Amino acid sequence: MGSSTVAIVGGGYGGAALARELDPDFDVVLIDPKDAFVHAVAALRGLVDEEWARRIYFGYDGLFTRGRHVRGRAVAVDASGVTTADGTRIDADYVVLATGSSYPYPAKPDTEDTADSVLRHAATRAELTASSRVLLLGAGPVGLELAGEITERWPRTEVVVVDPAEDVLGGRYAPELRGALREQLAQRGVRLELGSALTAPPPTPAGVREPFSVTTGAGIRIDADLWFRCYGMTPLSDMLAGELAAARQPDGHVEVDEHLRVAGARNVFAIGDVTAVPEPKRSKAATEHAVTVAANIRALAAGRPVEQTYRPGPDAVLVPLGSTGGASQVPGPDGPVVLGAAETSGYKGADLLLGRFRELFGAST
Repeated sequence: MGSSTVAIVGGGYGGAALARELDPDFDVVLIDPKDAFVHAVAALRGLVDEEWARRIYFGYDGLFTRGRHVRGRAVAVDASGVTTADGTRIDADYVVLATGSSYPYPAKPDTEDTADSVLRHAATRAELTASSRVLLLGAGPVGLELAGEITERWPRTEVVVVDPAEDVLGGRYAPELRGALREQLAQRGVRLELGSALTAPPPTPAGVREPFSVTTGAGIRIDADLWFRCYGMTPLSDMLAGELAAARQPDGHVEVDEHLRVAGARNVFAIGDVTAVPEPKRSKAATEHAVTVAANIRALAAGRPVEQTYRPGPDAVLVPLGSTGGASQVPGPDGPVVLGAAETSGYKGADLLLGRFRELFGAST
């Protein structure tokens, strides 16, 4: 069993968890173009806080006792292995697509080098510090969290959130959750312009301080110094080749069965944001996918059929507004339970799960 090679394409939440889990018993090759894991859950705090900006990166070496990280971009993934942009070929007995998704900066850093990413955060932070009016497009979890981080760091900064949806958050969540978030945002002075999109995108690049005016379809004029786009997740699956390409849906998500096996393949799995599993795309789901796939790869390597299935859990979301605010919805014995600021801070907002990932990567600091 120990000689089987597992190629994991993508070192985000799912890929890193799977690599750590399989490393003792398999030859794990983790293929990712970045020089380190990025704890994207904390990226928005890294934007506003210089100290946090350096804490969200973890070297991949901490995952392994025997496996390795190949720094490269996968350009072709098929049932027998992976080819990277520089022509390196990694043959594998099992292949796992954990490529995740792209998302507009700053929710996900858009550079592959930690030093560049820290510098980019610093440059944007300087632009934010000099701005008195910020426009955020998108009232989902990212837009609300960014509004919370900005108003905690710079309480006098005016923040306007625009979304064509009629209410914050989207998804199947309790009205009490939306109400709690709207109330806390109002206390922070955040202005919500909902139910109407901009008539045209801002005329300046995102994240760059350059005063501008825009208008919503409802005729509301908004003046701002700087803006960010807080929506637009795109699954990364264009590297699927050969027979695997058929599993790629028109929107880029990859079709998997209940064992998270890529449709039509015996030894290829997919986990995390890239999958077509009908659930919110969150780091928690990706790490749960990794548990399922690890069990199924172990079964196949032992000559047994795959046996573990994955079923999405009930809808849950933790939306911190800075380190002390926010609201959450978690499953309870009698249905969803809405938690307020103190509990949200305790579960996530205060340390943004940093301790958990230090542990995963064996980091001592």
